[in-house]
Amino acid sequence: MRKGFSRGLVSVFIATLAILGGTLFSIGTSQAASKGTIRLATSPGPYSNLFLKGVKPILQKEGYTVKSQSFSDLNHADAALNEGSADLNVEQHSAWLNNYNKQKKSNFVGIAYIPTVPMGIFPGKTSSLKDVKSGDTVAIPNDPSNRSRAYQLLQQAKLITLKKSAKNSATVTQKDITKNKYHLKFTEMNSSQIPRSIKDVNYGVLPGSISYSAKIPAKKSLYQEKIQKKYLLVATVNKKDQNKAWAKAVKKAYASKQFKNYVKNHNKQGYWYVPKAN
Repeated sequence: MRKGFSRGLVSVFIATLAILGGTLFSIGTSQAASKGTIRLATSPGPYSNLFLKGVKPILQKEGYTVKSQSFSDLNHADAALNEGSADLNVEQHSAWLNNYNKQKKSNFVGIAYIPTVPMGIFPGKTSSLKDVKSGDTVAIPNDPSNRSRAYQLLQQAKLITLKKSAKNSATVTQKDITKNKYHLKFTEMNSSQIPRSIKDVNYGVLPGSISYSAKIPAKKSLYQEKIQKKYLLVATVNKKDQNKAWAKAVKKAYASKQFKNYVKNHNKQGYWYVPKAN
C-alpha cells in the first residue's frame, strides 16, 4: 500500500515537472519569437499598401508585430513620426524628406529605397502632347518638392526650358522658367485635387501616388518622368532609430526575394519602378 502510494506521488511529481517545463518552454519560445512592435504611420497612396501587403508578412515571420495608423495626408503622418508616436512611414521621397527636415527641424533619414510610381503628364481637355497649343493650362502640384519635380518633368517633355541652376534643385518654381514656347499657364494646387480638376485644364501633372490612388492607369500618361534619385521613395525613420534591429529588418525585407516576387506579380499595369538594391 505504501509502495503504491509512493509510486503515485513520484508519478504526480514527474507529471507536474513536465507541465511546468512545458509551460516555461512555451513562454521562453514566445518571448524569443516576439521581437517587438513596429508602428507604421500610413497616408493615402500605394506605398503604405505595398508595405502592408508585401513587407508586413515578412516582418511577422521574423517575429515582429506591425501596427498601422492611418492619417489623412503625409504631413500628418510625418508629424506622428516626428513626435515619436510612430516609428516608420513609406510615403515620401528624399526631396520631400529633406524639405520637411528643414521646415520642421525634424531628423528623418531614409533607410531603404523602395519601389516608386513615376510622376506623369496626363490628359485633361487635350488628349495628346502633339496637340499642345499656345495658352494651354497645366495643373501642377503646389507642395515645394513635387512642384519642382513637375516643372523638371515638363522640361524633360520639352514643353519648357529651365535655368541651368534648376537642374538638380528641389525648389524649382515658375521663376526658373527661361523659355515657355507654348505660353503655358500653370495652375498650382494640392496634388490630391488634380484628378478631380483635370477636365478643367488641358493637362495635369500627377505624382505617382496620386495617379495610383485615383486609379488612373500609368499607361494613360502622355509622358512619364525619368526618375532622379532624390525622387525615389524611401522607407523613413528618425535618425536615432536607423541602426536598431527592427529598422534593419525593414530594410532586409524590402531587399528580400519574397518581396521582389510580390512586386513582380503585382505590377501588371506597369506602375512600379523598382530601384536597384541599396
